Amino acid sequence: MGRRGAFGSYREVIGLTGPLLPVVSFLARLPTATIQFGSVLLVARTSGSLAAAGLTGGALALGQVACGPLAGRLADRHGQRPVVLVFSLANALAIAGLVAGALAGLHMGVLAALGACAGATVPQIGPLARARLVALARRAGARDATVGAALSFESTLDEISFVLGPALVGLAAVVAHPGYALGGAAVLVALCGTGFALHRTATATHRPPPAAHSAPAPHRTAPRIPRAVHPLLAALALQGAMFGACQAGITALTERLGRPDQAGLVYAAMGVMSAVAGLSMAAVPARIGTTARWRAATAAACALSLPLLWTDALPALYATVTVLGVAYAPHLITVFGITERVVPPARLAEAMAFATSALVGGQALAVAGTGRLAESYGPTAAFGAASLAAALACLIALTAHPGSYAGRPAESHDHARVPDERPSTPS
Repeated sequence: MGRRGAFGSYREVIGLTGPLLPVVSFLARLPTATIQFGSVLLVARTSGSLAAAGLTGGALALGQVACGPLAGRLADRHGQRPVVLVFSLANALAIAGLVAGALAGLHMGVLAALGACAGATVPQIGPLARARLVALARRAGARDATVGAALSFESTLDEISFVLGPALVGLAAVVAHPGYALGGAAVLVALCGTGFALHRTATATHRPPPAAHSAPAPHRTAPRIPRAVHPLLAALALQGAMFGACQAGITALTERLGRPDQAGLVYAAMGVMSAVAGLSMAAVPARIGTTARWRAATAAACALSLPLLWTDALPALYATVTVLGVAYAPHLITVFGITERVVPPARLAEAMAFATSALVGGQALAVAGTGRLAESYGPTAAFGAASLAAALACLIALTAHPGSYAGRPAESHDHARVPDERPSTPS
């Protein structure tokens, strides 16, 4: 598929939702990218304790990892509209409570609890937006290329938000106070989360109950999420670990070079390149199957991370990390695409939330672990951990054989089929 084909696929994606939904969903997911980094800066500024800041940020990540799949499951069962409305308003209140608690100088145990609440109430806009777009595309009988473009588009929005969010927090911390960034995040998630919930496409993933005059359907248990998802979640957790290890290594190296202010810009350069690569995925020919794409992305991440082990200057760091960004979004997009094909449609939002939780959890654990490695043994140790995570993800991609969900209705099964892959049986 050439450039025109890629642009045509993205036009089809926008045509499914209208131009307003992508804007609203991007602004609604921006607070998620803001509160993790913002909570650390806020508590560090108000308490003067890095331990309290780390505890709060870790509790926030833990709350998001633990409760993200619950939000997805509730959305699958009851529809996205009520779930996103409740979680968005609860998240706004939790963020406001965290800011108030930090400014009031509360004990770090209380701040950690408030951070956990802020993480647990994240409305999971990214995973739900993916599930919504895929449902709209499948309902419209769209081509696989359009579904792939939808996933590419959503992953690119995620990449941009996770670059822009920390940058806005850092700017607020320099100009005024990180509390302003978190306060803005609370307002944004309340307004735009509500807009995402009330948009006309919110019912796309929810099947209404049968009419009273229709014959009752035979009782059927809800389909399970198949075991084929497990290697996909493991691969995403390892990619998150790679994110976290690179973040720790970049921070340690820029501090060693006496330029700690450059850490955020280096990480942003990687994110920008990743976003560009993500948008380019729509131009990959359909004849290249998802398994081949998955293996190629993990192999590229592994190979491109190795030069970090010998990087000891700022220009080289910029160049190496920017090139490494080429592998990130393609891996995310491909794994989300395989997940969409493996999981029964009735559990898609939950599966997407599980996938996001795996990514966030892997990153949080790696930041904590490799930060200590970098302090004790230097940035090379953190970069080595990143390469190890990439190698393990590549090993999973080489050995796993996910397929299409065997229980899809016949009319949609042809669209959902994964090229060159065996069907898997749900557990």
